[in-house]
Amino acid sequence: MSEPKPPTPTPGDTYKGWLFKWTNYIKGYQRRWFVLSNGLLSYYRTQAEMGHTCRGTINLATANIAVEDSCNFVISNGGAQTYHLKASSEVERQRWITALELAKAKAVRMQAESDDSGDDCPAVPPTSGQGGGCRNLEIQSTLRTLGSKVEDLNTCNDLIVKHGSALQRSLSELEGIRVGADMGEKMRQVTERATLFRITSNAMINACRDFLSLAQNHGKRWQKALQVERDQRIRLEETLEQLAKQHNHLERAFRGATVLPSSFSNPTLGSKGGVPGKGDASDEDDDNEFFDAMEDPAEFITVPADPKYHRRSGSNNSGISSETGIDDQSFDELSLASNPESPQPLELEPVRQRRTRIPDKPNYYLNLWSIMKNCIGKELSKIPMPVNFNEPLSMLQRLSEDLEYYELLDKAAKCQSSLEQMCYVAAFTISSYSTTVHRTGKPFNPLLGETFELDRLRDCGYRSLCEQVSHHPPAAAHHAVSEKGWTLRQEITLASKFRGKYLSIMPLGSIQCLFDKSNNHYSWKKVTTTVHNIIVGKLWIDQSGEIDVVNHKTGDRCHLKFAPYSYFSRDVPRKVTGVVTDKDGKAHYVLSGTWDEKMEFSRVMQSSKGENGTEGKQRTVYQTLKAKEIWRKNPLPEGAENMYFFSSLALTLNDPEEGVAPTDSRRRPDQRLMEDGRWDEANAEKQRLEEKQRTVRREREREAVKASSPEEAVTEDSINDSPLKSTHPDNYQAMWFEKLDDPVSGETLHVYKGGYWEAKDQGSWDVCPDIF
Repeated sequence: MSEPKPPTPTPGDTYKGWLFKWTNYIKGYQRRWFVLSNGLLSYYRTQAEMGHTCRGTINLATANIAVEDSCNFVISNGGAQTYHLKASSEVERQRWITALELAKAKAVRMQAESDDSGDDCPAVPPTSGQGGGCRNLEIQSTLRTLGSKVEDLNTCNDLIVKHGSALQRSLSELEGIRVGADMGEKMRQVTERATLFRITSNAMINACRDFLSLAQNHGKRWQKALQVERDQRIRLEETLEQLAKQHNHLERAFRGATVLPSSFSNPTLGSKGGVPGKGDASDEDDDNEFFDAMEDPAEFITVPADPKYHRRSGSNNSGISSETGIDDQSFDELSLASNPESPQPLELEPVRQRRTRIPDKPNYYLNLWSIMKNCIGKELSKIPMPVNFNEPLSMLQRLSEDLEYYELLDKAAKCQSSLEQMCYVAAFTISSYSTTVHRTGKPFNPLLGETFELDRLRDCGYRSLCEQVSHHPPAAAHHAVSEKGWTLRQEITLASKFRGKYLSIMPLGSIQCLFDKSNNHYSWKKVTTTVHNIIVGKLWIDQSGEIDVVNHKTGDRCHLKFAPYSYFSRDVPRKVTGVVTDKDGKAHYVLSGTWDEKMEFSRVMQSSKGENGTEGKQRTVYQTLKAKEIWRKNPLPEGAENMYFFSSLALTLNDPEEGVAPTDSRRRPDQRLMEDGRWDEANAEKQRLEEKQRTVRREREREAVKASSPEEAVTEDSINDSPLKSTHPDNYQAMWFEKLDDPVSGETLHVYKGGYWEAKDQGSWDVCPDIF
């Protein structure tokens, strides 16, 4: 598996990368992520641990660095800590040695400068609380001394004012007195008061001199301490930035459970026979023993392909194309570049300036438990929920958000290989979950007959239409068509249960994607969404389950696995893996990544059966070419945390538009009031709309019962007792969709029957009911 080339170390840089650390004779060398920063060498089991768990740290200022052979070297600080490390190559070892020597020299120089300055505490950030406590005591003592000097200055100032005033009065009296007997007495008073004034002034001068001397003596030390604090703040800011970007710098090895060569992962006992008890492996053994038994084992393993596949034709191995030998360019780039029928993308001008902000979310308090405690075990769609738990979008608009990464389907439409096309369709399937990672708000349940159009024909080359086709159970139909030659249609019914601590949402129904040029017909279903910490704690969302994307024309299949979050797992959170196979079950591509960040795919050159996993299952080992990124999540807009964590597309979905149907979600009043921050009015409007919908439904049921039994009087009891209610709740017919059996997939779903866009062009909405 190919990894990025580490940068050449330079003085002052943070250097990090993978090394093999000796643990014990049973487990040998284990792969660890090392970070060299500020004179400290720390290591972690994975890059993801950098934010919370450091496995060990050694201070290079007092450490010895020794080279054993071409790849091995040892770092020791005098016996307390010793790291026996191995690099993947001699060049890599030399990079680390250079970086370590530079960092050690800098750490020694900083410590010497600290000693020369006379500080009792080192300038290097202390590894424990003693250095910080020493510095705090020194500062507090200095501040107390300065405070005492300031009080002396205030006292002297008061005395100078007092004696100066008395001296001034005596001088005034002396001017008006006659020469005589009183002259001597007055002169004596003036002399006494002048003496007091001189003494007080001298005390003031001495106090000022002491204060100035003290401030000058500590000024240099304070300046140095301030500079150290500034450096620490800069390092903290850099660390926070690294943590924020750590998902973008994860190695591909942690996308697909890399298998190490036997020489690294299990060295023989004889190779270390002369060095008993190497390393400090207490943190390694405890974690490995407990975690391995509790995490879900990977179904397959990927390893780098043999170099022979990079030099000669691999047509007999891949079964896709004879064009191999290029691992620096993804296979889809070759096929798209060689396709003469694939036009270059046109620069499309947006038809209108779309908004980039919505009003910030108000901070209203609401006791969730007072509402949810009586709803345990009930269907979520039947629970009356205030808008405080919503986001100002309907479920129809959330369905339309699946098209945020429509470019994946545009690329898939250009593919000549159906297996390659499958990779893009699978990536599109995964991308639809990327917008849910921070979206803990519940979308509005659409009213029966509610619609939502997303017309991006001139912007992006596609347009879509959603309609709520059923209310109990709630079901929405979606149809999108693109000028690039693909059609997406889906019908989703949500089954949800509140379990007390978490909420499970199980999407039922099918999603289908059709390509005009190849006539490939794909179908798949959605995984389960779980909202955790419903009652106590911060809400967070997880996706888990498995998806089979099937090409009904060719028999190709992509099996995707969404790994559920586990506290004991060593894998990266929100991990997704997948394998693309042909109709015979032969693997051609491997996908790996996370559903909230990015996905990569790599071409399989050879597969074999590997060793048994932790549960006795035999795992398949795939030899693959270099992985290529196929999809990456778009960054959220600025201030998204105050706007319900909406993406750039989501911010535009509820933007009012002219000419849309009167049933469009943009015209829904309670949703509009919530977006404007008027939540009390939104709650009242929501109750009005729901009651209006119930009234219309009862009227439809009454008409249905009357049609089935025209000679009987229709009452409320007759409607409730009618067998028609239990089998066919009402006779509602969707406006723009009709229910059909798909002959290709064998599934029954609502399919767009046409007429909406023609009605929009004519401005004729007579068929639309008044639902708002």
